[in-house]
Amino acid sequence: MPLAENFFDSDTFALTRNLAGFFVVVFWLATAFWVLKDARRRIDDPWLVAMAALLGLFPPFLGPIVYLFVRPHDSIEERLDRELENRALEERLAERDLRCPVCRGQVDASFLVCPVCTTRLKQACGSCGSPLEQIWQVCPYCATPVPPAAVTGDEVLQPLRIHRTS
Repeated sequence: MPLAENFFDSDTFALTRNLAGFFVVVFWLATAFWVLKDARRRIDDPWLVAMAALLGLFPPFLGPIVYLFVRPHDSIEERLDRELENRALEERLAERDLRCPVCRGQVDASFLVCPVCTTRLKQACGSCGSPLEQIWQVCPYCATPVPPAAVTGDEVLQPLRIHRTS
């Protein structure tokens, strides 16, 4: 047994033991730091972030595992992005209920003029006759270039003059 006693009393064993202890403490603190950083990304409330940081520290190595089970699924940034996407989708859905800017009558996106007050809503393509949006530079249906002065802001809100012959 003198060989075993010499190994445990040797400098090599003490160095190995101290290095292993050092790495365990560093890994423990690193996991606690990760819990803190992750909680800041996922939780709005500073008190809950502090509680998550304490959970990351105590109990060692068990706290971060518990945190993984109770943390919010998505980050604050992901939630904000999803809210913006939802708002954009709601706005697109609201555009389906288009109204004439003059008489507020319901119009379709393909209408060139309002059927109620005859206000010109869109300009027709010179080649295929499809309705064009004001900012389009080319017709998406037939690829015909749209002249820059085809639709102006004044033109859109002015009613058409329809001459009736009887």
